[in-house]
Amino acid sequence: MKELTRSNDLVFLSWARAVLADSGIETLVLDGHTSVIEGSIGAVQRRLMVADRDHERALSILRDASGHST
Repeated sequence: MKELTRSNDLVFLSWARAVLADSGIETLVLDGHTSVIEGSIGAVQRRLMVADRDHERALSILRDASGHST
């Protein structure tokens, strides 16, 4: 698995997972429990992971869906 992005923005993570699921890409969020336990200081971000084979395609899909060119 490869890390696609890190964030503590639950809305963004939910959106990203939905967009990727619509394209047939499975995701996994790591460090969610650690992020909650450490409190609201944001020291530990959640990691959005995808299979190695889906990484480049997932990046492209999220860029296109968000309207960013980079």
